[in-house]
Amino acid sequence: MQNVKYRFPQRAFGRAASGVLLFLGGLSPAGAIRVETDWTALFSRDKVTIAVTDSGLGGLSVMAEAAARLQSARSFRRVDLVFWNALFSNDSGYNSLPTREERIRVFDSSLRSLAAAIKPDLILVACNTLSVLLDDVPFARETEIPIAGIIDEGVAQLAEALTGNPQAVGLLFGTKTTIAEGAHLRKLVAGGISASRLIPESCPNLVGRIEDDWRGKETEALISSFVGEAAERLTDRSAPVYAALFCTHFGYAAELWERAFAARGLNLAGLVNPNSRWIDPLDPPARRNRFRRTRLRTRVVSMVDISPGARTSLGEWLGRISPETAAALKTYDLVPGLFEWKSLLR
Repeated sequence: MQNVKYRFPQRAFGRAASGVLLFLGGLSPAGAIRVETDWTALFSRDKVTIAVTDSGLGGLSVMAEAAARLQSARSFRRVDLVFWNALFSNDSGYNSLPTREERIRVFDSSLRSLAAAIKPDLILVACNTLSVLLDDVPFARETEIPIAGIIDEGVAQLAEALTGNPQAVGLLFGTKTTIAEGAHLRKLVAGGISASRLIPESCPNLVGRIEDDWRGKETEALISSFVGEAAERLTDRSAPVYAALFCTHFGYAAELWERAFAARGLNLAGLVNPNSRWIDPLDPPARRNRFRRTRLRTRVVSMVDISPGARTSLGEWLGRISPETAAALKTYDLVPGLFEWKSLLR
């Protein structure tokens, strides 16, 4: 990893794959740290193409944030933002695949097709389920395209919160694959956070509910049940808790998470949602106002149908941050056979 300065053991939060860009913030037992990546190469250009990929539509919230901030910053003359939906079937997803090897093969195929079709200057893997696989994805090891996963930013933010509040407990909410992989938990423990202060909670079926209706009653009921299950493992129900939303979808329903904690009388110290701070390197103050305006183009590409309900529901949420991203979702490009997957499964 080039041009990265650590004041914390690399094994705790870092990822050593070539070309990866990271931005981590947290606290070590020795005190505050900030790990920053040198984005000089990106800002030497006046035009950039950035691809955001996810195994669903949660990463659109990251793209919307990037769109709004890049347009305001005017750091580039032109920015092309492309959301590449890595979901391969409406009947099955990465969490449904029986083996880790199959998940890696399908994701590798998606990334290779993305690189060939979009030719991005940067790939943001705005998905915890896929980011936990990056270390073992052949494309991520071979490519010269900078590619960043979201895991380390979430780990850093939760570590920062827990170190600053020694009595607090972290509740780690994620998809089946994210929780089963245990990457967040391992990195937090390696960084000095006691495992006794960490409670992982798998949230099956929540992604689909949020896409259908991020503020609906069924979504609210599922979130309430997962909060309840995690709360049952608290040794002290009066202790302050941080709810770590380790799925990019979960932030859409932030109000429902807060409501679920309040309804159970739990002491919610805060939600940890890495989606926004993760893209801080795209908006360094020193690089702002390089141009009079930034011409922004947004596009959403998918090989599976995106339902009208999801486009309407998420479009409303996204439109408050980036109307361009909401419009791209509404008029998304449906491309059957966007990447190979069937032949990669046993």
